[in-house]
Amino acid sequence: MPKFLVYWKMEPTLVLPDREEELKSWLSGLEAVKADMRAGLMKDFGMFAGGMSGYGVWEVASEAELFTHLLKWMPGVNMEVKPVLTMDQCIEAIKKASQK
Repeated sequence: MPKFLVYWKMEPTLVLPDREEELKSWLSGLEAVKADMRAGLMKDFGMFAGGMSGYGVWEVASEAELFTHLLKWMPGVNMEVKPVLTMDQCIEAIKKASQK
């Protein structure tokens, strides 16, 4: 199944002005991340030490399916998605290229 590295960054213009509400929003979002991990969709998650950005590793059937899952975070989170090859896929591709 395809894997995708997703860099995410919070949209700073959408930060809630009330600190207590902002913290509740963060906890709610992290619970949603945990649900995606329990469902087996997201394999890894991390937040960079600065707190406003991080990454996730997703394993889903297609780019379209990933997009569907990421829509729940928009427009509050900006994302950059990179498809990832496994070690076996890299080896297979290199062997194939060397046969030409």
